[in-house]
Amino acid sequence: MEWAIEKATELGVAAIAPVIARRTEKHLTAAAQKRTERWRRIVHEAAQQSRRCDVPLVYDPEPLATRVRAAAESARIVLAEQERTTTLRNALEEAVAAAGTEMPALEIAIGPEGGWAPEEEALFDANGWRAASLGPRILRAETAAIAALAVAASYLE
Repeated sequence: MEWAIEKATELGVAAIAPVIARRTEKHLTAAAQKRTERWRRIVHEAAQQSRRCDVPLVYDPEPLATRVRAAAESARIVLAEQERTTTLRNALEEAVAAAGTEMPALEIAIGPEGGWAPEEEALFDANGWRAASLGPRILRAETAAIAALAVAASYLE
């Protein structure tokens, strides 16, 4: 998680919202509140290292359902292993087209090791998140985060 947070900061995210999903590692769940301050220090240091003039916000960890159901002005994309027809690039193209002349705000959900549970996938779907794929390979969570942000940056910048 710490490595993914560092790299996400280097790749330009505006905020990181840790969530507790069914398959979140239990030790991470137990320590999440205590680790939030450490994550904020990591974000600050990574922002300095990458010469960012802003520091991404790190939200307190919350249950997945709370985050998924929260109101948002952003285009919401969930990376899903089972998605076979829509790539992340396709979902980004749709978000850009829907935003018109504005740059779309994006929220990308990246699952825990083991992926999203079926009821979590249904929750995303019921709340208007667009499922997208990074391709046919199953990636570790931190690899998926970096790959998704690299795809988004290369498409949007």
